[in-house]
Amino acid sequence: MSGAGRPRAVVGVSGSPGSLAALHRAVREARRTGAEVLAVLAWEPPGGELAHGRSPLALPLADLRRDAGERLLTAVDAAFGDAGPGVPFQGLVVRGTAGRALVETADRSDDLLVIGAGPRGTLRGLFPSVTRYCVAHAGCPVLTVPPSPLEGELAALHRRIALRRAVDARELTDGGR
Repeated sequence: MSGAGRPRAVVGVSGSPGSLAALHRAVREARRTGAEVLAVLAWEPPGGELAHGRSPLALPLADLRRDAGERLLTAVDAAFGDAGPGVPFQGLVVRGTAGRALVETADRSDDLLVIGAGPRGTLRGLFPSVTRYCVAHAGCPVLTVPPSPLEGELAALHRRIALRRAVDARELTDGGR
């Protein structure tokens, strides 16, 4: 466990590109300040708590929690590989909604809560915003990490492929710009 005296950079990790960018930023902040990184993956049963409790075919909660732990390990491995983050680091799997889990974990006034800013564009209004929740409810500073410009380019490429529009490979390199 972390010592009470060490500052913490609490970061939400889901495995999405935005959360991996936030994880890298949390590590940079930890290096700069001497903080420990606490990577948090929040999970809920499929369909939510109420549906899980009523379903006769619901997966055991222990299996769901193990799966969440494996997703966290996969995300950390994707971000840092075998080298690891290079700072004091702890992973935490929390049952609950992402916003609430992050705010409740970052419960010290000297914590820094680091989160990806989430989707931009037309889809952003369709989903509850973890970012907005954290900014409104956190008792510590919140650092939001904007999506990489590459994320937008990749999404546009995926849309073109899904619509079966031609993709010229030269567009994917610096030479095509």
